[in-house]
Amino acid sequence: MNAAEVFTTLDIELKPDPSRTVIRPFSFGYPSAFSGDHPPRPEVVVDRVQALDPAMRARMRELLLASMGERHRNVEQVLMRRFEEVRGDIGAGDFDDDERLLIGAYFSQEYAFESAALFNPSVVALTEEEPSQPGAVRFILSLRGIGEGHISSITFRTGEWVPARDGQPDQLVIDPPSQEAVPPRIDRQDDNWIRLVCADSEDVSETIIFPILPSQRQGVEDLRLVNFTDHDGVRSIIGTYTAYDGKDARQEMLRGVDLRTVEMRPLTGAMTGYKGMALFPRRIDGRFVMLGRQDNENIWLLRSDDLYSWETGTPIMAPKYSWEFVQLGNCGSPIEIDEGWLVFTHGVGMVRGYCVGACLLDKDDPSKVLMRTPSPLLFPSAEQRGGYVPNVTYSCGGMLHGRRILLPYAIGDEYSAFAVGQVDDILSAMVPA
Repeated sequence: MNAAEVFTTLDIELKPDPSRTVIRPFSFGYPSAFSGDHPPRPEVVVDRVQALDPAMRARMRELLLASMGERHRNVEQVLMRRFEEVRGDIGAGDFDDDERLLIGAYFSQEYAFESAALFNPSVVALTEEEPSQPGAVRFILSLRGIGEGHISSITFRTGEWVPARDGQPDQLVIDPPSQEAVPPRIDRQDDNWIRLVCADSEDVSETIIFPILPSQRQGVEDLRLVNFTDHDGVRSIIGTYTAYDGKDARQEMLRGVDLRTVEMRPLTGAMTGYKGMALFPRRIDGRFVMLGRQDNENIWLLRSDDLYSWETGTPIMAPKYSWEFVQLGNCGSPIEIDEGWLVFTHGVGMVRGYCVGACLLDKDDPSKVLMRTPSPLLFPSAEQRGGYVPNVTYSCGGMLHGRRILLPYAIGDEYSAFAVGQVDDILSAMVPA
């Protein structure tokens, strides 16, 4: 089969929505050259608040809660929590409730986390959720949102997919996102895990993971989800993502995706200071296995006895065809099929164009590449060559149901679309490696 005929694109697109906002911390200070001649700037702002007439403070509180309450649930509690977070930075003093609320507001900002882009999706099945009809599967979709300052956050959607059968086309429904968005806060930090809680979240689409640690200052990027089954049979949704501080990138891990709680931790080892790592859905020969692109050119295979430490790896697949001459990388976690491990890949070619292909790895020894696509399966069409970053088609992971694949993908680093195809058609588009 011609590679361009393998996938059918669906008439569903997810585009950035600047009206979806979250309240996040806001900090300020003086430039270093001006910081020595007067009190710290936070204290100066607090003094200005306290100097206001009490009636003015009460009026400001009323107006603030009326306007922000239209867009955010429990806004008063959020701002009061923010006051407590900055309490140690604003000097000694007693504060009444109006002052606490207003000070919390001055140290907060409303942030449109997906105003510029909503892209690089990843999808996994929610195996414990009952679908609405026989043959369907519920899923969770992660997406990378970009807002002010080119800062990346992770947001989620849920939905249901009925694969094509008996002459009926694929049916895909994405549940409408809530207009609310809940900021994460650190609940505890121990044993290298950081527990984030979005306590007010009533729908998974309200749970936003924006940068909260120094290592993530410029972005939490490209979450690659996988349904992982360990040797004891315990199943869990795990994700690897890139934390970027503006200078260096490193791999971190997320677990426990649910309505309100997420736990995250950094990965350690020589192989983890790079982008794009993705975990196999089970151990192989008793060891954890990942794919990566450590040298920004080839696809690497990594093995470890410790899920959180990755010291060694080996390149297993190099650029071969013109559409991947610059770079090869994985698009998400490998998918286990009867024939081996199906891996969707991205290739970078002329004018930094990104296309999606695939390869097949040996099931027992995934360092062996059995077959690969000589031509891309998905690529920017003429009408899709623009965008936030032109000439890019990219995915962070697809999902198998039966012998059919659902592959969400990004266009132009700006918005997300969906394609479906048969495993047999994908394999027929491959040639021996």
